[in-house]
Amino acid sequence: MHNKLQQIKKEAEERIKTASSLEALRNYRVEYLGRKGEITAVLRSLKDLAPEERAAVGQAANRVKDHLEELIELKTQELNARALQERLLQEKLDVTLPGTPRLSGGKHPLTLVREEIENIFLGLGFEIVEGPEVELDYYNFEALNMPADHPARDMQDSFYMSDEVLLRTHTSPGQVRTMEEKNPELPVKIIIPGRVYRRDDDATHSPMFHQVEGLYIGEGVTFADLKGILMLFAHKIFGQDVTVRFRPSYFPFTEPSAEMDISCVICGGIGCRTCSNTGWLEILGSGMVHPNVLRAGGYDPEKVIGFAFGMGVERIAMLKFGVDDLRLFFDNDIRFLAQF
Repeated sequence: MHNKLQQIKKEAEERIKTASSLEALRNYRVEYLGRKGEITAVLRSLKDLAPEERAAVGQAANRVKDHLEELIELKTQELNARALQERLLQEKLDVTLPGTPRLSGGKHPLTLVREEIENIFLGLGFEIVEGPEVELDYYNFEALNMPADHPARDMQDSFYMSDEVLLRTHTSPGQVRTMEEKNPELPVKIIIPGRVYRRDDDATHSPMFHQVEGLYIGEGVTFADLKGILMLFAHKIFGQDVTVRFRPSYFPFTEPSAEMDISCVICGGIGCRTCSNTGWLEILGSGMVHPNVLRAGGYDPEKVIGFAFGMGVERIAMLKFGVDDLRLFFDNDIRFLAQF
């Protein structure tokens, strides 16, 4: 049996050392060390030997087995190294060259602006809340003082799932939802960022865009508080050099209502194409919360008062970055996005 083991060892050594491929090595491993291999057959035949011979033969077989496994491992490493060298020579790759850096992504410009807006109002004591994008007609219109026959609905014609369910046209429904949740807590001081949907699609409008709604309800809140907070916001987002003005306007859910303008960030208020030679750019709408909206949220308009405002994130971003076409934000052109 010892002679047979030596014969197997010698034959296997020669074949392993002269193997020219990994496939040949795999075949030799099966032939000699596999379940039906020659070394395995020797180990299984130990039961046929005399008791005094089993230990010696078994030890010798295991030594041959370990030796062949080591040879196969060394030959495998040799063949892998040879294959790598051949591939490098064939591809003519200079491994001394510095590696190609992996480009890291960045935040979308609209995300940057939204987060900047959020951080400004968080610093002013506002809380961030969210609302559903698929909204009930009641919260989107009726609770905001726009009953079914109200003409202001035509300006926000949207995407309806049914007569009572639609994609929200503004983040304002979050006002009433939050008032219902917090009532009778005071003050209510929140902003509501999120996606909204309307049937618009051109250089300055998109069927999907982003808004940030603001609401502040408390006792003794005045229009002066509204002006002070929004003026501070404008200076934070556009710089201290901008001038702010408020113009009377109309919104169903606020009374009195006002549009807020800033001096043109392109011409500095002199007048240019961007501001239609007026020197002013509209950035948001605002006003004191309408009593009907307070009632819908469960608050008594005789005891509390508040203000609200709403702005489009895309509009703020266009003015802040000097972008003249809203659609650039959604084209996913890396040349455009890489600038931010």
